[in-house]
Amino acid sequence: MSTSTQEATGVVDITPAMLSQWLADGQAVLIDVREDFEHAAEHIRGAQHSPLSKFDPESLRAAHAGRRVVFYCRSGKRAADAARRYSAAGNPAFCLAGGIEGWKAAGQATLRPAGAPRIDVMRQVQMTAGSLVLLGVVLGVWVWPWFLVLSALVGAGLVFAGASGWCGMAMLLAHMPWNRVPAACSNDLRPS
Repeated sequence: MSTSTQEATGVVDITPAMLSQWLADGQAVLIDVREDFEHAAEHIRGAQHSPLSKFDPESLRAAHAGRRVVFYCRSGKRAADAARRYSAAGNPAFCLAGGIEGWKAAGQATLRPAGAPRIDVMRQVQMTAGSLVLLGVVLGVWVWPWFLVLSALVGAGLVFAGASGWCGMAMLLAHMPWNRVPAACSNDLRPS
């Protein structure tokens, strides 16, 4: 985010190193705005969870009045949206530059439940969508041309997911049995 944009929105990007220092000094509240399945698979130690799909800036403002609030997501887009909504009432808000991916790239540790899926949900979406497109093309060429509609629908869904930040296939896959983190494992976290 540029400096002029930061001044206009009241949202400031901070580096992983700065966030690490703030957390160590107890100077910030960290909010993970990713969806439930993303937070359950991996998160930053001490992060509170408030998914963007259920985001309530009023309750966060009330709960953390007078404190630095830092938002993060996977790469930064959803966190910036949450931070803008939070700062709309004049409260300063901070966004972790690069999200959890930037945090890990900076050498910072994350926590993963021992029972977390080996393949994250977004990679599962890519594999499923690619398989459905391929299946639609093969069936459309060799069996019946109307099977090409399957590929078109999957493509339209991917465009919508990219534009909106909401992916129905990811939500569906997150509820599959192989993606559920067992209750016994939810407290059995290991650094990664």
